[in-house]
Amino acid sequence: MLSNRQSTLHLTQLSPEALNQLSPSFAKLPSTEHADGQYRLRRYSVIRFSKGKVIEQDRNVFVQTGDINRFQGDVVREFEPLLSSTLQSEGMREICEMFMASNELADGQEIEIHQIRIAAVYDETQVAPEGVHQDGFDHIAIIGVERHNIVGGEIMLYNQRHEAPFYRQVLKNGDVAMLDDSRLWHNASPIRTVKRGEKGHMDVFVLTAKGENRALQS
Repeated sequence: MLSNRQSTLHLTQLSPEALNQLSPSFAKLPSTEHADGQYRLRRYSVIRFSKGKVIEQDRNVFVQTGDINRFQGDVVREFEPLLSSTLQSEGMREICEMFMASNELADGQEIEIHQIRIAAVYDETQVAPEGVHQDGFDHIAIIGVERHNIVGGEIMLYNQRHEAPFYRQVLKNGDVAMLDDSRLWHNASPIRTVKRGEKGHMDVFVLTAKGENRALQS
């Protein structure tokens, strides 16, 4: 585990058991009609995590304002929810418990969960087409689940939007990066396939939440 002194970044690991349990569900992610929907395959759910249980909320519409997302800002995006078998798995419970504990979130906290596969369909496929950005939350977790036949996809973190990144790292399978979205900016480098003619992808979970406590705990 690693936490920086400003308590804005915390790095940890998902257990191999959770990783093996959750990884197969990415093969069932649908494409969408959104601007990035043919190469960023996604499911999206809003949950509350209470007394160790994932409680799904009936909300699957996601909107970011134009000042936050310059690529698809002010666009109402509706996604299919995460599969119940994924949401109710021990692996997802582990992720939520880790997220709650590291950010000292209160029981019953609302969490938005994005399950995303970025398919390497172009010579260079954009992982974050909006560029250097914030998501408008207080807490973010990015969980690397699987990389197949790709290079690139480094996560890059910035103290200010127009500065050079102070941190850049490929999230290997099971790597978890938690960051304070209100104080840091983030981006990711494009991906491309290693073996031409063979499919490649990058699978991640992204969790977001709002909350008064901003200090990440190690």
